[in-house]
Amino acid sequence: MKKTVQILVILLTTTMMTTAQTNKAEPQPLISVTGEGIVTVTPDEVSINVRVENTGKDATLIKQENDRTVSKVLAFLKKMGIKDKDVKTQYIRLNKNYDYNSKTYNYSANQSISITLKDLSKYEDLMNGLLQSGINRVDGVSFSASNEDKLKSEARKKAVENAKTKAEEYAGVLNQSVGKAFSISEFEQTNYPQPIMYKSAMESDASGGQQPIAPGEIQIKATVNISFVLN
Repeated sequence: MKKTVQILVILLTTTMMTTAQTNKAEPQPLISVTGEGIVTVTPDEVSINVRVENTGKDATLIKQENDRTVSKVLAFLKKMGIKDKDVKTQYIRLNKNYDYNSKTYNYSANQSISITLKDLSKYEDLMNGLLQSGINRVDGVSFSASNEDKLKSEARKKAVENAKTKAEEYAGVLNQSVGKAFSISEFEQTNYPQPIMYKSAMESDASGGQQPIAPGEIQIKATVNISFVLN
């Protein structure tokens, strides 16, 4: 009786191992490709970073002078119709510096302001007014699109289509076909849209005047990696 039980256990174990091996799925053949989508658009916004900077021997006096200039700048921006949400103080600094030549200390007061202009036709008036208000540094000007989220969505769709086209091309050469998507991942890009197709910075416009900026076009990019089932 004991021997019979042992035989049954062995048979049961063998059956389970055979079933497990049979049910074990074969690795799916996959084809992995990278797709890129690019949307090109004319920018309709510009971000301008300006700075007010003063130096002198008396920290209190130069800080007060800086504050007066910044007040003029903010009042001018309000007069231009720039909304409060589009004006941001980036930083305020007061530094004590040592001059090794004169062996004396002096102070520098700095305040940086970021301005978003949503009407590019006002750019020249804005810059002239900022200079007259007392800013003495322009740290950067960058162009962007107000509907960037929508453009990114379009770029992602193009990236997926590009990846599928690549996969079908590779599979076609092998006389095979592309099945469903197995996995998809997006490459995170930290770079911001950059202007391309620049014109002369002071090109004459149709009226014979001077064109102080040439925003050209910007590119919104998306990159994805997709693995498809290879049939």
